[in-house]
Amino acid sequence: MTTTVERRGSIPAGERRGRAAGPRRSWASAQPFAPPVSPGPVHESWRVVVGQYRLRMVLSDALAVAAAGTVYVGVVAHADAAAVAAVAGVALGLLTLIALCRGYDVRALGDGPGEYQAILRAAGLVSVLLMTFAFVADVSLPRSAVFLGVPAAALLALAGRYVNRKALHRRRTGGEAMMRTLVIGEPSDVDHVVEDLDAAVYHGYRVVGACVPSLDLPGPQGRAPVLGAVADVAQVVVDHEVEVVVVAGSPLAADGLRRLSWALDRAGAKLIVVPQLVEVAAPRIAVRPTAGLSLLEVEVAAPRPRLLAKALLDRFLGVALLLAAAPVIAAAAVAVRVTSPGPAFYRQSRVGVDGERFSMWKLRSMYADAEARRAALVAENEGAGVLFKMKDDPRVTRVGRYLRRYSLDELPQLFNVVRGEMSLVGPRPPLGAEVEQYEDQVHRRLRVKPGLTGLWQVSGRSDLSWEESVRLDLRYVDNWSVVMDMMILWKTLRAVVRPAGAY
Repeated sequence: MTTTVERRGSIPAGERRGRAAGPRRSWASAQPFAPPVSPGPVHESWRVVVGQYRLRMVLSDALAVAAAGTVYVGVVAHADAAAVAAVAGVALGLLTLIALCRGYDVRALGDGPGEYQAILRAAGLVSVLLMTFAFVADVSLPRSAVFLGVPAAALLALAGRYVNRKALHRRRTGGEAMMRTLVIGEPSDVDHVVEDLDAAVYHGYRVVGACVPSLDLPGPQGRAPVLGAVADVAQVVVDHEVEVVVVAGSPLAADGLRRLSWALDRAGAKLIVVPQLVEVAAPRIAVRPTAGLSLLEVEVAAPRPRLLAKALLDRFLGVALLLAAAPVIAAAAVAVRVTSPGPAFYRQSRVGVDGERFSMWKLRSMYADAEARRAALVAENEGAGVLFKMKDDPRVTRVGRYLRRYSLDELPQLFNVVRGEMSLVGPRPPLGAEVEQYEDQVHRRLRVKPGLTGLWQVSGRSDLSWEESVRLDLRYVDNWSVVMDMMILWKTLRAVVRPAGAY
């Protein structure tokens, strides 16, 4: 009885209840787990992989900056000792600022836009510092150094990061360079997290098992075997060489979660908590330490500077793209007009931001009587949700199939972008009839301007289910940024070159 009382006294009420696999140990003690009885198989540690990856990033950035500096000194500037010394100083400063901007933080390497943003921030800071120095010291600074040399170094560094990142993702797709991950929580919460992590292996999480509140509960229905109860987490981490523990749902009280972090500190594993607030990420979330609490502040509206930046990007880049695409649009319009009766362009009423209607322009890819023939094809609809789609739609012309395959029929929408009715990036512009069938939460996608491209465009296009399309659109609406828009535009180029899901 004394042992039971002491054991209960070491475990606060309300946490780690239920049947466990082994004896309970205090997570706050110096020994929250027992050493493994026998050494298990040796697994490739992510700590080793990330160390090697970080070294490659440092060398890649240094090589990029050195290459840009060498070309600048040899081609643009005079190759004298003073110029070489100045360029070397700027190069060293750029690498230092990349590090200060957390460009080599293991939490950003190979996962997320943080490593790209660090290079862009560092390049911007170097440019500002150079101009400030020239003004204060009253020295002549070549404009080419600020507007040519620094951007060239940044672009080369970004290219190096991209190549190394894709190589890492290929390794992860093949099952290498993964973090051994344990998910803890209620079985339903575990299933949800495991499914999401398995669907995005390039993030580097390999789920080796799960811990549930009690071994008396039925286990998860997915592919995660139950390795113990929540009380066994520290021991499971040691026995199975777990590197990351993911807490799903609310299996622990706040104090229990804190104590678990103490135990994982001794076990050598990272702790990740899946918040109840889904599909919302930085920059909308900030932690506010207040009155001894960690308050999670969620940005509910985009700040005006970000809205202005997006508007400027749409107008200036939209005009540039429209001018560049004008010959292609003209040639395609002639091909459409010559090969099938009817106008070259197709104008259709669509629903824009906050439900406002506008006329969207496209190159006509179907026969002129396509709308009249749609009723006879409803039974053959292969679209998702409220969308009407057919892979072999008989209404599509021969030229139209080519235009759709490479998204050339969408190019006239650049005119809508320039007019301010659409954005370069955003949710797909819906028809009025589709909006009338929207469920409650789907209306959220109308909060921003519809886009010429979007997450749906770079994630599968017509091959996506309706639910997945909505989820991607809502994720964009809740988390958009100018950096995200630039990344989506870049990925759109790849999606157009390799047009999977376009019909």
